Amino acid sequence: MREHTWQRSSFCGGGGNNCIEVAADDSDIAIRESSEPSAVLHTDRIALRAFIFGVKRGHLDRLLN
Repeated sequence: MREHTWQRSSFCGGGGNNCIEVAADDSDIAIRESSEPSAVLHTDRIALRAFIFGVKRGHLDRLLN
């Protein structure tokens, strides 16, 4: 993924610097915080889906305690 087209949630509001931004192509998903745009996390769709499902099911809750 060379040129990113970043998208923000409509819930971000006001264009502030406290949003998560996502860019995706066929094989790569890039994620960053708008307050730190040079720090980009890259993953793929399968890994991101597994992470989101784990969060929704509470599987990561015990890691935070």
